[in-house]
Amino acid sequence: MRPACAASAARAAALAAVLAGCGTLPPGTAPTPLPGDVPASAPAVAGRGEVLARSERFIIYVPAPGETLRGIAARFLGSEEAYWRIGDFNAVARAEAGQALVVPLQPLNPLGVQADAYQTVPILCYHRFGPGGGKMVVSAASFAAQLDWLTRNDYHVIRLEQLLDYLEGRQALPRRSVVLTIDDGYASVYRHAFPLLKKHGLPATLFVYTDFIGSGGEALSWAQLSEMAASGLIDVQAHSKSHRNLIDRMPGESEERYRQGLDAEARVPRELLEKRLPVQVRHYALPYGDANEAVLEVLSRQRYRLAVTVNPGGNAFFAQPMLLRRTMIFGDHDLEDFKAKLQISRPLAVSAGGAP
Repeated sequence: MRPACAASAARAAALAAVLAGCGTLPPGTAPTPLPGDVPASAPAVAGRGEVLARSERFIIYVPAPGETLRGIAARFLGSEEAYWRIGDFNAVARAEAGQALVVPLQPLNPLGVQADAYQTVPILCYHRFGPGGGKMVVSAASFAAQLDWLTRNDYHVIRLEQLLDYLEGRQALPRRSVVLTIDDGYASVYRHAFPLLKKHGLPATLFVYTDFIGSGGEALSWAQLSEMAASGLIDVQAHSKSHRNLIDRMPGESEERYRQGLDAEARVPRELLEKRLPVQVRHYALPYGDANEAVLEVLSRQRYRLAVTVNPGGNAFFAQPMLLRRTMIFGDHDLEDFKAKLQISRPLAVSAGGAP
């Protein structure tokens, strides 16, 4: 079956299932008003389609010419940013006049589990941008092409903090969700990545180690960091104080001195960033992606909620919040390599007998 036909069949099946579940109201029963509805006696509103059926959980709606998923979401869900719930449920990227849509009024699958697969959210990791060689440097042209591709293909670049409710089973995420993160605090982020993120209106988390900031050379200045944080697109978070590997002890370092050092690597960046910038620091990028029990204990004591590694792959609802997977994007990756990094689902394993 061709993809378009499969999507159409799935949409028809969803409509049939919802119609069977919601049906129509009993005779003489007044419908419950829904957000954005107008009374039946009110004059028709230009550009509004027809509600075919409704329940507490669903509306079946036929869009009028010119209506968009964002407009339908604003009318029935209270926010145009919830448009993805309609698109994901109906397996469509846009509304079409005369083609009925199911509008889910409540989140239906916060864990992202389907019959044959479960959702995973990739977190991508960048370091440096612009000209020059080196595996860690992504050219501005490559980064622009990656952001363009995400936008054109209906990916939703979400904020890292949105993973909290997802991991706790309270909030569904768009099926094609992805998180962008940048490590260390190089000035090339300000010169090359920040303008492209602003162009697309896409958020990213910038993890900095605070000994580096304002040190001159290739480091971001505090003024540049402040400007990016004030934009609302760049969430500045902690990548330690000194970027030491937190699981390695210094020569001759005692247990007590080691734990004091860990405390400083977690506490100092949080305190300094919150003092210098309009941010709340609750997320941490583990230097080199490494952690042990002592590291995790100090991060918890310092009130961090999420921590990221550099172990590749996507994050399902059952991922460990303090050891989230993160996939490196390198300068020698072409667009096909980039696409292959976007793991948005994993199949459920099924035994030979057909049972999971």
